[in-house]
Amino acid sequence: MVNDKVDPSFSFMPLDKDGKIRMDCSSPYAMAGLLAHQHEFDICVGNDPDYDRHGIVCPSTGLMNPNHFLAVAIEYLLTHRPQWADSLAIGKTLVSSAMIDKVCLELGRPLCEVPVGFKWFVDGLSEATLAFGGEESAGAAFLQRDGRTWCSDKDGFIMALLAAEIVAVTGQTPAQRYQQMVERHGESFYQRIDSPVTPKRKAKFNRLITQSVTCELLGSDTLAGDAITAILTHAPGNQAPIGGVKVVTANGWFAARPSGTEALFKLYGESFVSAEHLEQLLAQAQQMIETMLSA
Repeated sequence: MVNDKVDPSFSFMPLDKDGKIRMDCSSPYAMAGLLAHQHEFDICVGNDPDYDRHGIVCPSTGLMNPNHFLAVAIEYLLTHRPQWADSLAIGKTLVSSAMIDKVCLELGRPLCEVPVGFKWFVDGLSEATLAFGGEESAGAAFLQRDGRTWCSDKDGFIMALLAAEIVAVTGQTPAQRYQQMVERHGESFYQRIDSPVTPKRKAKFNRLITQSVTCELLGSDTLAGDAITAILTHAPGNQAPIGGVKVVTANGWFAARPSGTEALFKLYGESFVSAEHLEQLLAQAQQMIETMLSA
């Protein structure tokens, strides 16, 4: 505990990047109070007020990207829970890092990729067919040691405790273990861009994704110099509509979807080549969306 002040207005919180008070465990601005203590402890952890999200702070490296900790958590659990059946799948949202795909492939475990939203993991966690369900916004949950259901919603407590377990059992911080993962699988460059969208353009995009989205509609059969290997409008894990489109290559991907609650268009991208490659990928992704909306 680094602050014993009780204040219902949360005035003790550092301001987020936009100057607002926001309980965002994945924001280094909101987590500045905890980051100030990173060198005093083996691991620091934080949760939001309803404890369904987690923030992991490691000495020297600071706040972990949620995607990075998800990948580390999955790798650790799959190699340190011997009672879990090999048939149990790992659940990820389609905008979470492909590093998770690489971990599952490396360990020979099935992957279940679903649309954005933790609700898609509820049945799998309840029925104990999913070992783990995680989303890029720092929400996750997993089964008990014996493979039975623990919960069917995000649990920030168990993810924070898992970070402490990883340090205690391995002698390494989650950030150190992620760096070892990078050495095996390559470095991930990931970004999300939010931009305003009019109701008219949003409605047209939603109409287009109910049809067959093709390379012709996108205006290219390559993305950032790589051949497009898949165009998804339904999630591979459960065939549910993703409310957008995801375009995949051997070295990266982008996903585009309008927000369900705000007048925003969300563009996610990841490259395993370089920051410059990611910039090129996102720029072309924006062109592709414009081409779609101009059709």
